[in-house]
Amino acid sequence: MRTARLRTVHPVLWAGWTALAAGAVLCVLGWYGVSGERFAERQLPYLASCTVPGAALIVAGAVLLTHGRGALAAARVEELYGLLVAAEPADEGPGQQASAPLAVSADRLMVPGGTLFHRADCPLVAGKAEAVPVDAKLVRSGELGPCPICEPAAADD
Repeated sequence: MRTARLRTVHPVLWAGWTALAAGAVLCVLGWYGVSGERFAERQLPYLASCTVPGAALIVAGAVLLTHGRGALAAARVEELYGLLVAAEPADEGPGQQASAPLAVSADRLMVPGGTLFHRADCPLVAGKAEAVPVDAKLVRSGELGPCPICEPAAADD
């Protein structure tokens, strides 16, 4: 799917750059022709044949580049979405969350100076040497709140 989308995007980008370059060349030629003529009636053919079409090509090239880059970004987002959908577990539905908690240990730990208490196997405190057992007085007084990741109060009540 990605290669098909990118094959249609790259020609648009090339067309945009080509239109920009051609428009710039025409504007330079028109300016050069106008600068060599003293009278306005002799300058009009250069304006009509070079400068106005050159400006139109510059605008068209800018539009093509904007569209091409947007399509390229959309192709990348679709590719990332495809990878995300492919990585979704087969046994869970798209709107369901895992029923098992992230951590299941009954031991509670806290980091000194922290405001949360955690299960011992919570990823936020697992492997930290400074984590100490929780004092029950701190939990009862409300100084420590439950970790929103491992949810120790929900399973330990």
